[in-house]
Amino acid sequence: MSISDTFAMDITLIRTFLAVSDTGSFVAASARLFVTQSAVSLRIQRLEDSLGQTLFTRSKAGVAMTPAGTAFERYAISLLKLWEEARQQVALPEGYARSLSIGAQYSLWPRLGFGWFDRLRAAAPDLALRGEIGMPDRLTRFLIEGVIQASLTYMPQTRPGLTVTPVMEDELILVSSFVAADPAAVAEAYVFMDWGPEFTQAHATGLPELTRGGITLGLGALAVEYVLGRRAAAYLPARSVQSFLDQGKLYLVPDAPRFAYPIWLVIRDDMDADLANLARTTLSDVAGRTEAAQGVVMEALAELSAFEGVPLLGDLPE
Repeated sequence: MSISDTFAMDITLIRTFLAVSDTGSFVAASARLFVTQSAVSLRIQRLEDSLGQTLFTRSKAGVAMTPAGTAFERYAISLLKLWEEARQQVALPEGYARSLSIGAQYSLWPRLGFGWFDRLRAAAPDLALRGEIGMPDRLTRFLIEGVIQASLTYMPQTRPGLTVTPVMEDELILVSSFVAADPAAVAEAYVFMDWGPEFTQAHATGLPELTRGGITLGLGALAVEYVLGRRAAAYLPARSVQSFLDQGKLYLVPDAPRFAYPIWLVIRDDMDADLANLARTTLSDVAGRTEAAQGVVMEALAELSAFEGVPLLGDLPE
């Protein structure tokens, strides 16, 4: 086995250790890593043998880190981060001097994430970019491990070494693939979008008449394609449907309330200062443009509303 193969195996052991320490379970770690539980157990045993220390105590309730495991955890994170930085630097294409890896939830890539890439390329032609996708827990893990340096998410998870700052508010609005003048027709065609617990609670309070008609989608902005292809209505980001509204392929639902969904930037504290500043300023520019375009849609919805402005979902005026 070559030195590189040996080091790659060590990194695999470290990833497995961090998966167990994060989940507190060999079973959960095996599901995260897509390997068998016995493989996880074997890897941890090999790591413990190499270190000459027991890293976890096992019980029916799960596993807990020993003092040695707690002490090793910060080194494991540093080693994995160093490996990721080296891997990304070595893989730089010719003509590029630095790199930036960004992660985002699926719904945040259209317009916002891709627009961020465009601004970064224009501002720094020597910067190689990599994009990742995932839910908040996966993005947080990638940030901690150094796989990515920044992420866009609706549900940020605070961790030491990470800074969370607001970007903008996504406006989720009710749209349909047909002219929805009749509330009963909207209810019949309604597809419930799972935008998280806060949306679900506000939806139950503000729109009890729109019961879940047998279809629930947790696909984020991808659901635009579903609505376009059939007689349907759903809550979707205003920024994702603007072009379809302009083309007459989607329609605003009159008097439908909105749901404001904050978007957050999570960035590593140890990121190069110049690169971090570039990332923040370019994202701020894209967010400003996106908010302006979103504002046009919200103004059109306000004109259709019987209320003054567009009320928040779950907070309809009397």
